[in-house]
Amino acid sequence: MASLLTSLSDLPRRLALFLDRPGFPWKKLVLGFSIGQYVFESLLSLRQYQVLKRTKPPKALEDEVTQDVFDKSQAYGRAKAKFGFVSNLYSLLTNIGIYQFDLLPKLWELSGTWLAQYAPERFSGEISHSILFFFTFNFISQLMSLPTSYYSTFVLEEKFGFNKQTPTLFFTDLLKSQALMVALGTPILAGFLKIIQSTGTQFFYYLWVFAIAVQVFGITVFPIFIQPLFNKLSPLEPGELRSRVEALATRLNFPLTDLFTIDGSKRSAHSNAYFYGLPWKKHIVIYDTLMEKSEPQEIEAVLGHELGHWSLSHTTKLLGIAQAHLFYVFALFSVFIHNNSLYDSFGFHNQRPIMIGFILFSEALSPMDTVLRFLMNLLSRKFEFEADKFALDLGYKKELARSLIKLQIENLSTMDADWLYASYHYSHPILTERLKALNHQGAAKATSADVKLNVDGKVVRASDREL
Repeated sequence: MASLLTSLSDLPRRLALFLDRPGFPWKKLVLGFSIGQYVFESLLSLRQYQVLKRTKPPKALEDEVTQDVFDKSQAYGRAKAKFGFVSNLYSLLTNIGIYQFDLLPKLWELSGTWLAQYAPERFSGEISHSILFFFTFNFISQLMSLPTSYYSTFVLEEKFGFNKQTPTLFFTDLLKSQALMVALGTPILAGFLKIIQSTGTQFFYYLWVFAIAVQVFGITVFPIFIQPLFNKLSPLEPGELRSRVEALATRLNFPLTDLFTIDGSKRSAHSNAYFYGLPWKKHIVIYDTLMEKSEPQEIEAVLGHELGHWSLSHTTKLLGIAQAHLFYVFALFSVFIHNNSLYDSFGFHNQRPIMIGFILFSEALSPMDTVLRFLMNLLSRKFEFEADKFALDLGYKKELARSLIKLQIENLSTMDADWLYASYHYSHPILTERLKALNHQGAAKATSADVKLNVDGKVVRASDREL
């Protein structure tokens, strides 16, 4: 027994030696996978694009949507698919350029020069250097992604009537995000590096505990200090909807503390609702766009589904899986942290910065993360069916089905999907699958009296009864 424990404790060291092979082509491996992943995902997107060219709604939706709604949904899906081909290729070429031309070691040296020239001597050292490097690299990445982000918001989303942002708000949000990243990221990154420097080969245990503490801090701080910087949360006014939601929370013993509405319409016409908070103190947030487009009983049904996730412990299970994955990542990083061949392959021949090691390790780990993401999507879809069943058992069959259909129409969501594309990309079942599971028999067709599409392609409210 003692020999077995000794062998297991020595496993990380032996694995580290095995993976640290001089001359091993880590860069070629990472870039090869990136290219392979792009090709694979492009082939999936081509399969989905053929579905988006269909001219008739799926049979399950023939009695639910009109032809003009379906055509607009298909057009929106094709526009997003075309944009995805271009933006993903742009990201791939950018990634290849960064690694192929050794821009990371060049930026590391440049940030070190800046630190030596302009920062007080007390800020010298790897932690300060890493923080400056990280934020410089992040700033450059943001600039490089700005064209695609701007196009997505002000061309694609604008064309189909979803964008509500002004350029001023867009850039203000960007600046706020960067300022928050610096303000919150600096102590977190410093703590991350200090723990690794100070706790030896078993650093991943301490790092894991630190990461959990950061998550709890984020859950506590986000609604109080961060969310108000971007959106206004207002208490939901007394009325039928508030009474329904509070009665539902009481019925399920949900620890509802606050019930808010959020001004999501200042940025987008898309609808949503969610809850957050610590186990003993939960908050429900309903988008004003959802309240505008849905009846109170339909919103109640949507929240019945969401609270089903809580009641069935889906959120707890996913949180547990996330923490296990985090521990696995940190533990595996302890194997790679001193991998000289990994550093050498990406142009770091004389220095072995921890921050750089983690970035390169994350790139090397991406194939495994892709597999895990696929498996998590499978689990997520299973949980969605279970939450729908929970709402069904509460008596919301008709209301939930109608709400799902309305949300699908208002958001112009894809109404059909290639099975392989959906299996790989979707964390939620497609609408036809959910309606089948709800045993929905169909109702009055959603016509132009519910959702009108004008010649500019914008969704216009026709009456207070819609969605």
